[in-house]
Amino acid sequence: MKKIAVIGLGIIGGSICGALTKAGYEVHGNDLDNFSVAVALEKGYIVDVAEDLSRYERVILAVPPKAAIRLLCEEKFKDGALVGDICGVKACVEKAVYEKVRNYRYVGVHPMAGKETSGIGSASPTLFVGANLIITVCDNTEDSALLEMQELWQDMGVGRIVLCSASEHDKKIAITSQLAHIVSNAYVKSEQAADCEGFTGGSFQDMTRIAGVDEKIWTDLYFANKECVLMELDALISRLSAYSVALKENDEEKLSACLKEGRIKREKIKRPND
Repeated sequence: MKKIAVIGLGIIGGSICGALTKAGYEVHGNDLDNFSVAVALEKGYIVDVAEDLSRYERVILAVPPKAAIRLLCEEKFKDGALVGDICGVKACVEKAVYEKVRNYRYVGVHPMAGKETSGIGSASPTLFVGANLIITVCDNTEDSALLEMQELWQDMGVGRIVLCSASEHDKKIAITSQLAHIVSNAYVKSEQAADCEGFTGGSFQDMTRIAGVDEKIWTDLYFANKECVLMELDALISRLSAYSVALKENDEEKLSACLKEGRIKREKIKRPND
């Protein structure tokens, strides 16, 4: 049986464990939170606690960027082991890995899956079924490691796999995920948002769904990708100001032009099933 260690048993790490176990792997896991370990064992997501990572041919780090970098740089891994992280930022992690020669084969991934809730209690063995997966590659990426990582995630049921550089990943994620969470988080701070029962529909649900971020984890993510996030955030603020100006100046033509431009841009964005 194929053995693998997963460090970090939150919603993503727990789901990885559950998915791999379902696919026939022998999964060992660990987390700083003993409760999460106990739940993973109780649910059958893992069969044992992973303690000595040098025993494993394959290791997945499902922890925030700072913790992932520390483990990748300080932990002892088996010679030739496949080691990957699932961090939402990639350039800083990849840079840390290749600052000196490592004895393991590294491949960074980012599964585009999740829920509004977090923790092992929200984990699911089917979370990644049909989901997009980003794998970052560079000149140092070994072909054997890339193939092995792809197969691993295919066994978990992912759909489309996208290969790109770490820098391209961080630029795209700044707009597709990180900025979206900032907008949602800021949106719910309106005094009107707290008491909207009977006034809400799909628009309100869409805008508020991802507002409840884990502030500690997401603060780390934003600062790890600060340059890209600031570029997108400042650009959004600038675009929003045009709508504000049009309203303040009672300029219907200007507001209509802003709305039309946005509509046309939206029509050019490919939908998931296109």
